[in-house]
Amino acid sequence: MESANIDPVASEMSQNQPKWQGQACADLAGPKADQIWPFLEDFFGLDKWFPTLATCTPVEGVSGQPGCVRYCAGFRTPVDQERDIGGGTEAAATLNWTKQKLLSIDPAEKMFSYSIVDSNVGFNSYVSTVRVMPKEDGCRMVWDYEVEPVSGWKPQDLDQFIGSGLRVMAERMKEALLGQANRSDSGTDLI
Repeated sequence: MESANIDPVASEMSQNQPKWQGQACADLAGPKADQIWPFLEDFFGLDKWFPTLATCTPVEGVSGQPGCVRYCAGFRTPVDQERDIGGGTEAAATLNWTKQKLLSIDPAEKMFSYSIVDSNVGFNSYVSTVRVMPKEDGCRMVWDYEVEPVSGWKPQDLDQFIGSGLRVMAERMKEALLGQANRSDSGTDLI
């Protein structure tokens, strides 16, 4: 795995532009925040939930402990999809990856923050906070992010990537809970 090459001109340009900030939300009717949180706090288990993410493996540390690092690879981005539509073969041949470091975690507040410390997708100074909050009829998952402008991307590309990813994660977590409930109801619950 190689680190991304930093283009000094692009890096200087991004320092002169304000950071992109965004937020994605996904509401789940039924599941409670206490039921969803265990899925989220498993920092090394993101590949179970995030769409197109082929792998999420530990690099260092203990999952859920600040300072631990995960390697995530195999995901597709809106930029890849645009290249595919344009007939480019670069996107199909590129294995997107990031190394992400857990900065903080607060189980009582059901939230954690992480940063991307290395990648080949151009994310510099990326910091994100993910949390799950109770709602009367279930819960809400919220993903806030901040990043320096990304070469080849538009802010709406990142909004789409994170927003669609979070919605799929929420549905997969809800399905996992239903599966657990069905196993429990049928007496075949796993120990």
